[in-house]
Amino acid sequence: MSDTPMKIGFIGIGNMGWGMAANLVKAGHQLTAFDTDAQRVERFARECGGRGTTQLSDLADAGVVITMLPTGAIVREVLTQGKDDANGGLAALLQPGSIVVDMSSSEPVGTRDLGHALAQRGIALIDAPVSGGVARADNGTLAIMYGSDDAIALERMLPVLRAMGDRLFATGALGCGHAMKALNNYVAATAFAATSEALLIGSRFGLDPATMVDILNVSTGRNFHTDVVMKDHVVGGKFATGFAVGLLAKDVKIAADLGAAVHQPSPVLDLVRDRWAYARDALGANRDNTEAFLAWKGQAAQ
Repeated sequence: MSDTPMKIGFIGIGNMGWGMAANLVKAGHQLTAFDTDAQRVERFARECGGRGTTQLSDLADAGVVITMLPTGAIVREVLTQGKDDANGGLAALLQPGSIVVDMSSSEPVGTRDLGHALAQRGIALIDAPVSGGVARADNGTLAIMYGSDDAIALERMLPVLRAMGDRLFATGALGCGHAMKALNNYVAATAFAATSEALLIGSRFGLDPATMVDILNVSTGRNFHTDVVMKDHVVGGKFATGFAVGLLAKDVKIAADLGAAVHQPSPVLDLVRDRWAYARDALGANRDNTEAFLAWKGQAAQ
């Protein structure tokens, strides 16, 4: 039970958001979960507690609003109805002194623009994207990387963040959390692409993919994907990590756009962006990200 329960509106109870919101209820917060899927919010309230709604106006009295949505553009639309100011959307209903915590994987430059717009209404914005997958969202052990320009708002939110994650990292000013998340996912996407290519080459030469993964895991090629993903989801054909290929392609593009914005030449990043865009377009954005292996395998057979 939290020492300081808060009234929280949680927007987006998808694969990740469900467990995160449930842990806030467990921590003693008064939570209203919003989603456009009426059956899902009803089931959340029934199974996890709190309240479910499909009306953004039901979050107007929340002192804290947390967003866990697919893109930064959707976050901005929910808060401002897609405008450049905060005169529409949920932001127009929130009271000055409210805090918005965007835990989505959003564009860092856009986050800073949104923070400026919300500040005109006296609303603080914190970016706090997460890493760890669905299992760690469910058990409250996510890694959370946060950025903020408002030390007072951040201090108020740290206990809330700790209810969802056990590894919290201060990354700097507003937008730095989203920048770090995109760069992390770029590195992860690169490791998956490189490992996939190694398995495809090795298989064509006559190596056994399962043996290759075992060797990589005791050698210098070891990475998260060889350790956790490849055996079950690629070699084993499960392809069910719960993270869509379209979302990973989006995150890598965010990293590439950030590199361009700061004028840092990043040829490897540009190539990895294109590889994941190819997989997304070949498969469809909603397929599991590990199925990119199949897209690249099919490309090689052409």
